[in-house]
Amino acid sequence: METNTKEKYVVRGELALLIVVIINSLGVVLMLHSGSGISAISSVPYAFAKVLPFLTLGTWTYLFQGALILSLMILRKKFVPYYLLSVVVGFAFGKMIDVHELWIEMLPTPLWCRVLYFVLSYLILCFGIALSNHCKMPIVPTDLFPRELSAITKLPYSKIKVPFDVICLTVTAAMTLIFLGHIDGLGIGTVLAAFTMGKVIGIMGDWMDKHLTFVSVMEKA
Repeated sequence: METNTKEKYVVRGELALLIVVIINSLGVVLMLHSGSGISAISSVPYAFAKVLPFLTLGTWTYLFQGALILSLMILRKKFVPYYLLSVVVGFAFGKMIDVHELWIEMLPTPLWCRVLYFVLSYLILCFGIALSNHCKMPIVPTDLFPRELSAITKLPYSKIKVPFDVICLTVTAAMTLIFLGHIDGLGIGTVLAAFTMGKVIGIMGDWMDKHLTFVSVMEKA
């Protein structure tokens, strides 16, 4: 990392993407471990993992992400090779979720710890999504989808992100209620994150615009 004449830090997009995959997968698992509910971006795969448990949460995650990529191509009415690279990133993200699940249960779970886990996971996810939106690299499909839909519809990112999260939560609630007999995976933290995360991501993104410049090999692709 180095500074330029405008006092901005130059950050390699490849490094930023690696950080995103590691910390966002941690944020998803940590929020679930907090007991406040699963994050909105992983709520649909979580519902599938509960209803159809023969596949792991990580596997359902990248299957869901593949469906999001397909829907983007349908909306754009063309094949977009860049999106396929995002699927690869999504696969790595799903595998990292499974890795974090191997050790996360070792963390203590008194009330104050669970509150701390939620706050940390919320901030980690907000920062990670903002970072992924700026890294100039193929990003996790659940992060790519609202960003690309914002570009397609010409609507502000926050006006896409919040409804996207709410729809994910609605699908999760419906699936678990119908097939499990009760709503599973959703809590006060999930709802709070869904209605506020888009705005916080936007604030963090504005800060990055002012202080960071991202460069990557994809700029020349």
